[in-house]
Amino acid sequence: MAGLAAHAALAAESGSNPDVELLYDINGLAKDAPAWFDRVMEFVGEYGLLFVMVLLILWCWWGVRKRGGEDAASSVAALVWAPLAAGVAVLVNVPIRGFVERPRPFLDHEGLEVLVSGKTDYSFVSDHATLIMAMAVGLFVANRKLGLIGLVVALFGGLIRVYMGVHYPTDVVGGFALGTAVALLLSPLAMALLTPVMKAVERSPRLGWVVRARGRDGRRAVIPGARVESAVTDSERDLAA
Repeated sequence: MAGLAAHAALAAESGSNPDVELLYDINGLAKDAPAWFDRVMEFVGEYGLLFVMVLLILWCWWGVRKRGGEDAASSVAALVWAPLAAGVAVLVNVPIRGFVERPRPFLDHEGLEVLVSGKTDYSFVSDHATLIMAMAVGLFVANRKLGLIGLVVALFGGLIRVYMGVHYPTDVVGGFALGTAVALLLSPLAMALLTPVMKAVERSPRLGWVVRARGRDGRRAVIPGARVESAVTDSERDLAA
């Protein structure tokens, strides 16, 4: 009963603001969870899911280069764009945070279970949500199946940020919107710039492995449109002479 009364008091403090009410509802789960579980969620929310997203991108890249095909260069270009989009989105967020100047929720609302201390920067929009969603959308552009997994990871990551007590739900939604907008709206320009670069890399004797794996015999795979130079032996040169 005491716990229900405390929750009711916190809900009254939030007034009719659904953003704050949802914050207390989600963060309240952290109060009831074991300490070890909160520590796990803290690690997952800060580093774990970003690591998972990087692994998904690397997995997709490995599959693209093994499969080869005429679209290998454009597929690798899309994968390169995924982390670049995340970086651009975070940079775009810098002036947004400075303009909105929204404090962290635990600074304005009492009774939150804050799993990560030392967060003194502004709350809106969430850098983590922006970063992970931009990477997920960039991955989706390159590979639909792995991209869907990435989107699920991103949504889970946003939920954890609220669970940790470091963001309002709208901070996360704003981060999702920003990351998606940057990854999609700038994708045509990025692909126009990155695809020729990846095609040049594909034809490079030293860097071609980045785009296309070598064959089982150790030879480079045949690249569509590339000039093939046949090896000429010394005896053939003598005959030609």
